[in-house]
Amino acid sequence: MHGFSPKQQLDLITSLELESQALSSSDRRQFLKNAMLMLGAGTTLISPSVGLANSVSKQPSSNLPPNIPEWSKKLGTGVLTEPYGKPSSFEKNVVRDTVDWLTQDRISSVSMTPLHKLKGIITPNGLVFERHHAGVPIINPDQHRLIIHGLVENPLVFSLEELQRFPSVSEIKFLECPANGGMEWKAPQMSGLQFTHGMLSCCEWTGVKLSTLLAEVGVKPEAKWVLAEGADGAAMTRSIPLDKALDDTIIVYAQNGEALRPEQGYPIRLLNPGWEGNTSIKWLRRLKLGKQPWQHREETSKYTDLLPDGKARQFSFVQECNSVITSPCPEKPFQQKGWYEIEGLAWSGKGKIKGVDVSIDGGINWRPVALKGLVLSKCLTRFGFMFHWQGEPLLLQSRAYDETGYVQPTFKQLREVRGGNSIYHKNAIHTWQVHQDGSVQNVQLT
Repeated sequence: MHGFSPKQQLDLITSLELESQALSSSDRRQFLKNAMLMLGAGTTLISPSVGLANSVSKQPSSNLPPNIPEWSKKLGTGVLTEPYGKPSSFEKNVVRDTVDWLTQDRISSVSMTPLHKLKGIITPNGLVFERHHAGVPIINPDQHRLIIHGLVENPLVFSLEELQRFPSVSEIKFLECPANGGMEWKAPQMSGLQFTHGMLSCCEWTGVKLSTLLAEVGVKPEAKWVLAEGADGAAMTRSIPLDKALDDTIIVYAQNGEALRPEQGYPIRLLNPGWEGNTSIKWLRRLKLGKQPWQHREETSKYTDLLPDGKARQFSFVQECNSVITSPCPEKPFQQKGWYEIEGLAWSGKGKIKGVDVSIDGGINWRPVALKGLVLSKCLTRFGFMFHWQGEPLLLQSRAYDETGYVQPTFKQLREVRGGNSIYHKNAIHTWQVHQDGSVQNVQLT
């Protein structure tokens, strides 16, 4: 269609489509083919998205306009073909993944969320990252109980059915392993977003507030800490301050509208919003109240952050303000010159994201960008802006700040305070280098 603007081409194609509606299927296809030939044989049709990215189909197909696609000519599968629905077969590559050398075996390992493939802020249940210490226990919910004892007036044992009779809450919160990005402390290690930031998910969690249950058992005045224990083979345990338990901790039994998945703690788990994921004990079976944190055999493990002077931070619970650009990234490069939406995610364990700045030159210049959709406390927040890429090299960075005034640090700022020996709480500004061919590389700037 030489001489026509993209808008004129689209308007003309639309009018031809309307004229063909009264024809039979075979006549309609021939009519449109002849019309296109008359308008300019051998030219490339402009798609509605071309105004943004000048995109053309790389794989010509008889299913593309003006033809009627094959799937429009026959019946599809019926209702209940898949009693529990699953994604399209064309999305089979959207899966969790792991790094083989990261842990010795998959019984005590981690899988990571494909953040580059997700939209919005909710992580589908089948893509929420996993971290196990003794594999996934298969628990019969009818035989599972939650015990609350210790420094309480009235120790109680709850079944799942009894927990579900209490007033419920549903809250959208992120869940993050404190080792998320931990391999990047010293230098870039991972080749993709899924492995630099994929120990991160965000779901709607439904359950009963722990404060409601503690009111039932009656907390003694001297109680200051809660020991949470899981029913997995590792008897995973963590000490949690009573103040947090009485604030926003939830005993969760549902995730994104359905029962918890086994790998996410079925039938019940703890959720400590905004805190290290390891404190949100899965397969929860016991809560014991005491005067001090447990540091003997009753607590099997704990995380610490090694500092430059040889000391270690213990109970560094809060996941600090963080962000990352999810598009483009190594798994999602620029395919050609043109318009793109540069997108990313920001989150803070201290509250709401207040704003995000983005730099395309490695932090020399910054520009504020729009927050998109829901902006909730201790929840993933989307940000994005339109950008016209003309093939120039870029150093893409995002810098988030939360409602407390905390600003995401650079690697230099973080190392000055925390050194480089830890693998936990790495929330430094991340850099993607965009090359002239559109490919994206994980780099660090000093």
